[in-house]
Order: sequence, then structure tokens, then C-alpha cells
Amino acid sequence: MQKRKLGKSNLEVSALGLGCMGLNSAYVPAPDRQEMIALLQAAVERGVTFFDTAEVYGPLTNEVLVGEALAPFRRRVTIATKFGFRIGPNGERLDGLDSRPAHIKEVADASLKRLKVEVIDLFYQHRVDPAVPIEDVAGAVKELIQAGKVKHFGLSEAGASTIRRAHAVQPVTALQSEYSLWWREPEAEVLPVLEELGIGFVPYSPLGRGFLTGKMDATTTFDKTDFRSGLPRFAPAALKANQALVTLLAAIAARKQASPAQVALAWLLAQKPWIVPIPGTTKLHRLQENLDAASLELTPDDLRDINAAVARTTVQGARYPEHLQKIVGR
Repeated sequence: MQKRKLGKSNLEVSALGLGCMGLNSAYVPAPDRQEMIALLQAAVERGVTFFDTAEVYGPLTNEVLVGEALAPFRRRVTIATKFGFRIGPNGERLDGLDSRPAHIKEVADASLKRLKVEVIDLFYQHRVDPAVPIEDVAGAVKELIQAGKVKHFGLSEAGASTIRRAHAVQPVTALQSEYSLWWREPEAEVLPVLEELGIGFVPYSPLGRGFLTGKMDATTTFDKTDFRSGLPRFAPAALKANQALVTLLAAIAARKQASPAQVALAWLLAQKPWIVPIPGTTKLHRLQENLDAASLELTPDDLRDINAAVARTTVQGARYPEHLQKIVGR
């Protein structure tokens, strides 16, 4: 597996990471725990060194799973986790955000224990908290870095101004936000700021929460407990309208003797050398398929064809319902 550095930092990771949220949360049915431990360890064996989790996934249990699975490989891997949501005393998800400095430090201590590590490699603010100045957030993480509990500071779904303000207090190593062939908003303002400041970019949902794999159509349905069931982009009418994008992607994939998913990931990798996508999967064969995308070379002509094809399609449906949309892109 090729390696990439996240911006100007000294954090070098595999060109593709593994998003761990779906290993035991957000999607149904929930996979077998031992199988997911085996999947994580298989990823390490295949060269993956970058793993992404968060306190709120589960909540709490995803960090435990990742920590247990990766304990034998601690010196070989980079584990990123996140703070910023409210979680109750019994591990239940509560409404609202909480990035108060005292809470950030509490979360860090708890995450260290769940992950079975002595230091958090990359600590993201999961969502920008309008009640707490970003300078205070960056300052709290800076103190954690000085205390040896955290190595690198990250932001998730932050806007350009917020990134600049945070970076002035504590250098930001990476921004994690949604970015893919069907969500290209970061290109307008965020990517130029990251390039200017030397910050790496970690796209989540690089396969459009599974849509860009070509395995869905207008008849696809989701269990009510599946996160996608509440997303406008996965409503039947939107799924039907958005098939045009997958059809175009599949045509290019056939020409490259690759899968649509591989083309979508290779396209992301081709955008900037400091971009590291983190596709998630619960299946070993999908893991291998995704990792093979790192060796798929897209020529300038391929990239022009892909961009031209995408330009001819209009993606239907908002990526989040209104109440969630309010806390992204701040």
C-alpha cells in the first residue's frame, strides 16, 4: 500500500484508510463482532495503517472494538477518533454538541482507555460547536498535545474561516469532511484553504454511503434503524434520479477493467497528493476491492471524461435532513 502525508505534517498513513463507523453502528443488520475484529486485522495485513473511529459511534463501543482489534499492531497503525457530541452517563446519544475545553479533556482520557492506547494519534472536533469559540477548542487540544495525550489536531465539517482561526492557535493536521463524485462542495472554498495552510484532507463517505458502488437502484430500501433511511438523497425518487451518475461511472469503470467503486476512489486520490479517503466496509472482498483502487491509474483523459460525465448530471436530494445540515460546513 502506498503512503501519503497529511498536508505538511509528519503524519504519514496508507493512501486509503478504513472508516470504522459501520463496523457496529449506523447500518443494519449489525455485523458479528468477531468478524469485524478479523476484518480490521485483515486490513492491517493488507497495508492499511489509518483507522477512523469516534466517541459517538455506538456510542463508545466502536472505540472499544477498534482498540481491541488493533492492540497487537499498535506501533504499525494510526488511529483517529473524535470529540464534540453529547453522550449521557449510560453511553446514550443525547441531542446537541459539547466542545467545552473541560469536556474535550474528559473525552480524551476516556478515549485513551477505550482504545487501549497511551496517546491519540489524531483527535478531531467532530462538528463545530457554535457555543464554544474555535480558539478555545484548539487551545484545549493544544494542551492535550503538550501533555502527551494527543499527537495531532483535526477538524471535521468545518468551514474555511473556522479552519483558519483554529490553525492560528494549534496547527491543524487534517480536515475530515464528506467528499466524493456526488458531493463536491469542498472544492469551492475548503480545498484551496487546506492547500494554502498545508492541511491534509480525509474524505468520509467517498463512495456516497454505498451509492457509488452501483449496488443500489430505485427499489433499494433501508431498515428504519439504518442511518440512510433518513437521508433525502436515499429517498426512492432521488435514488432513481441519481442512477444516471452511477451509469456513467460504470461505463468508465468497464473501460478501465475496474469497478465503479474503484474509479470513484481513484478519482479522489488523483485530486491532490494529500487526500486520504476512508471508505468503510464490513466485507473482506469489498475491503480488497477498495484497496486495489490505490493502484488504479487514471489518465488525464480519464479524469476529463469523469468530470465531463459528472457535469452532465445533477445529484438529487440533500445529503442530510435539515436538523443535521445545520451542523455541517460551519
